[in-house]
Amino acid sequence: MATVLNEKERGALAHPDVESFGQVNRDILKILSRPGKGWWALFSVAVLGVGLFFTCWIYQIITGIGVSGLMSPVGWGVYITTFVFWVGIAHSGTLISAILFLFRAPWRQSIYRAAEAMTVFAVMTAGLFPLIHLGRVWHGYWLIPYPNSRFLWPNFRSPLLWDVFAVTTYFTVSAVFFYLGTIPDVAAARDQAKGLRKKLYQVVAMGWRGTDREWHHFGKAYIFLAAFATPLVLSVHSVVSWDFAMSIVPGWHATIFAPYFVAGAIFSGVAMVITLTVPLRKIFGLEAYLTVKHFDAMAKLILLTSLIVLYAYMSEFFMAWYSGEEIERAMFWNRLFGDYWWATWIMLVCNGLIPIMLWFKRVRHSIPALFVISLFINIGMWFERYVIIVTSLSHEYEPFAWGMYRPSMVEMGIMVGSFGWFFFWFLIFTRILPPVAIAELKEVLPPPLRGSRKEGAA
Repeated sequence: MATVLNEKERGALAHPDVESFGQVNRDILKILSRPGKGWWALFSVAVLGVGLFFTCWIYQIITGIGVSGLMSPVGWGVYITTFVFWVGIAHSGTLISAILFLFRAPWRQSIYRAAEAMTVFAVMTAGLFPLIHLGRVWHGYWLIPYPNSRFLWPNFRSPLLWDVFAVTTYFTVSAVFFYLGTIPDVAAARDQAKGLRKKLYQVVAMGWRGTDREWHHFGKAYIFLAAFATPLVLSVHSVVSWDFAMSIVPGWHATIFAPYFVAGAIFSGVAMVITLTVPLRKIFGLEAYLTVKHFDAMAKLILLTSLIVLYAYMSEFFMAWYSGEEIERAMFWNRLFGDYWWATWIMLVCNGLIPIMLWFKRVRHSIPALFVISLFINIGMWFERYVIIVTSLSHEYEPFAWGMYRPSMVEMGIMVGSFGWFFFWFLIFTRILPPVAIAELKEVLPPPLRGSRKEGAA
């Protein structure tokens, strides 16, 4: 799986503070043993979020789905909005990792492990929301598409059923892709660990010794999964967009939804990677491995995808006007100036205007500025899904069927708590597995370091 880099590429990603392969092992593996006060502070906030999440969910189970703001005609609200948001975050992680690997992007090595872990935990978070939205969670098995004794055969023409197959397939491939990439690093951790942790790593590493034969098979399997995951991710998020595009609801029935959702997934996913890696860099002292040039490359990717997403917004508004269809025009006018104008303008400002600052090199090279911009993008992408779902359902064809949707405190508590659930698992991951890829990081070190006698146990 070696990445072939020329001298210019290695120089662009030089790590001047890294003296040897042995130092790479020491700097990355120390994260597993000494989390520090910053980690504990973030973990405490995540635990509080998990507590809020389950408190609100249990209250809804006991009291009933009526404690939510869901009503006719808005049967999908904050729950499905958050589901689509986390599915988008999930799809972007493996997509970023796989595509950057296939194109041999040399700056991928420091960020792809966090992106792949983000994928797995985002799918775990998204998978809870269909159950939450169901209300009677003990009937959740009805969501599984299988024929049963009551002859309730699944409707294979429904995009919601396509979602089940697409998301579960994607989760399986992403988890395997993530696990396969960690094996060499887990073996490095195994050689330095003791006690129960060493036994755990021995099982996970599956006897990895780093022989030529093992590396050969590892490389073949990794490139196969990367090539398999890339079209899978594109197709899966297209299927999620078809939940909307295959209907005739105003504002949903559009052919632009598939590429629009894929671009939005990459957009929000890279922003979430920045949101995760900036605290990671500060807490664990990874400045030598997560350099300004890595963040600059991610900022450029955000800038590109933000322009695609902004083009999709403008295309939607233009087609609503150009089509001459009164219902479509009225719905989009309602989005901008109606009851939900505030959500639409938050979406446009966060996703269209704020990323424009990334045209400036000084902003791209400012870690605090990138962190703040990534937070605004995460907020904007959540509101994008809210605008798509709620404004269209609340303002369909017949005026007598229009209605206002107001999220309840229970819904907002579950939505906020889902971030605690996600960060809880991500922080646990940083204590168990190396959050930065050790083996691949060594591939981009300059040639003098690759032959250093200081390599030690590496």
